[in-house]
Amino acid sequence: MTLKKLQKDLFDTKTRAIKKAPLADRMRPRDLKDFVGQEHLVGDGKILHRLVENKELVSLIFWGPPGVGKTTLAFIIAQAMDAHFVSFSAVLSGVKDIRGVIEDAKEQLKFYGKKTILFVDEIHRFNKAQQDAFLHHVEDGTITLVGATTENPSFEVNAPLLSRCKVLVLERLTDGHIKVIMTNALTDKDRGLGNLNVEIQNDAFDFLARLAQGDARVALNSLEAAVMLVKPDQAGKRMVTLETAQEAIQRKALLYDKGGEEHYNVISAFIKSMRGSDPDAALYWLARMLDAGEDPLFVARRMIIFASEDIGNADPHAIQLAIAVKDAFDFIGMPEGWIPLAQGVTYLACAPKSNASYMAYLTALKDVREKGALPVPFHIRNAPTPLMKDLGYGMGYKYPHSFGGYTEQVSLPDELQDREYYKPTENGFDKEIKERLIRFKKNRNLIK
Repeated sequence: MTLKKLQKDLFDTKTRAIKKAPLADRMRPRDLKDFVGQEHLVGDGKILHRLVENKELVSLIFWGPPGVGKTTLAFIIAQAMDAHFVSFSAVLSGVKDIRGVIEDAKEQLKFYGKKTILFVDEIHRFNKAQQDAFLHHVEDGTITLVGATTENPSFEVNAPLLSRCKVLVLERLTDGHIKVIMTNALTDKDRGLGNLNVEIQNDAFDFLARLAQGDARVALNSLEAAVMLVKPDQAGKRMVTLETAQEAIQRKALLYDKGGEEHYNVISAFIKSMRGSDPDAALYWLARMLDAGEDPLFVARRMIIFASEDIGNADPHAIQLAIAVKDAFDFIGMPEGWIPLAQGVTYLACAPKSNASYMAYLTALKDVREKGALPVPFHIRNAPTPLMKDLGYGMGYKYPHSFGGYTEQVSLPDELQDREYYKPTENGFDKEIKERLIRFKKNRNLIK
């Protein structure tokens, strides 16, 4: 059988298979104008738009979460370039398979004048030897490599191969993107569900979009499952309700509206559980928020605020840990991102509590607003010019490092000499700070 005949048979087989393929596969966009999301890459004048428009082939690595269009973009590029497209799984294939693809690519170029775009899904799963097998052929133009990975390519793709590729970062799809994709599927009569006369209730539509968590594949396959669960009525209409959507994905819709009252109720419960040193309750409310689709970074930001507002100097490590939790989530994302979040929540809930620094600032701010801009004492004013020195700026200032890190000089305006804004508690490290301040104030004769 000739290569051309084999390709025709494979194409016909693929066409027949597409008709029975899951909705997510059937609805893959065929060009950039139908692609939803990743506007920073496919928008007018952006890199992928320009590559396709100019028919320029370069090796790429798409880095992003599942279901955001990595495979689809590779196929669109191949179609636009009129290139031979080979999809390759790093999980199922080895070096021997790579050699077969390279030989096929050489034949495509020799007999049909077509360049080959080799799409490698989960390229991070290739070991060093397998990645090295691409190097020469990427460099000499035998293949144009397009890799896809959910892992940071800086760590998972070896440096020589990475240097030959342009890394493009794909972002998680928003709920708005997911809704557009589902709407397209419901109205498309050729590849979608447009011929099934589907009507979907708003709460069911929102539920499916939210539970997809930015993954278009999950959204479309869940939508298809929900539609298939519904029998047409006498008029031939299929009505998808919230109960049907829940049944389709075996998940209940939690009472949680990110823009409504319940959002504020749950985050309030979360904060107050940590403030009350109740890690079990805090974990429950954390799970409620994450399971309902709350942005985990919103939760992480609230934890950082909590570490300063409610723990403060009672445990100075708390804010460091909260920031580390945020950075850890940024690095690994979901689905495993809940692990550092849970660690952070339990630490913060169990830490000694102090809002002394928080309350101190509010008290100081009250004086600022009530008394206005009081003059700075002369001895702590800056004196960068001779005139300022002659006027007494900086006169009598005692450099604390020359006196063991402490002097008895005061630094508040005269009108506020008796003010005590910061009042550490007896909890944790706050107690040590409180004892230190008592010694300082005794030396300043502010207390007896």
